[in-house]
Amino acid sequence: MTQPDNSRQNELLACLPDAEWQRWEPLLELVDLPLGKVLYESGAPLSHVYFPTNAIVSLLYVLENGASAEIAVVGREGVVGVAIFMGGGSTPNRAVVQSAGMGYRLRADVIKSEFERSSPVLHLMLRYTQALITQMSQTAVCNRHHSLDQQLCRW
Repeated sequence: MTQPDNSRQNELLACLPDAEWQRWEPLLELVDLPLGKVLYESGAPLSHVYFPTNAIVSLLYVLENGASAEIAVVGREGVVGVAIFMGGGSTPNRAVVQSAGMGYRLRADVIKSEFERSSPVLHLMLRYTQALITQMSQTAVCNRHHSLDQQLCRW
């Protein structure tokens, strides 16, 4: 699958102010995100953040026995790997491509540096993280209190 080299198809990247965009553009790497690709495993160090453009990534919480439950999905509105800029080097989640497509990735050291350097980046990523936490909360409530039909409607 091919896609024009347009990282601004990701809504977070599209919101970057021009100064930040100029620094980021040469550092963004276009990557194929095939169905089932694991972007990171539970407990493993995170090397990159991913900005999907037309792919969808499922975030799964993994239990000690290997069982998992979906806690959120990330598409062109977001970024996969928020633990990197929130101060963690790993996460108890697994990120798996649920719908194949393309995206851009950025090295962990770059996003950490940008998060600390740039107030606009910090605020943008914190607002996105708040939205992601809200989605996780809604998913938890839905999975606990809604019928299967209602859960499917949420999807």
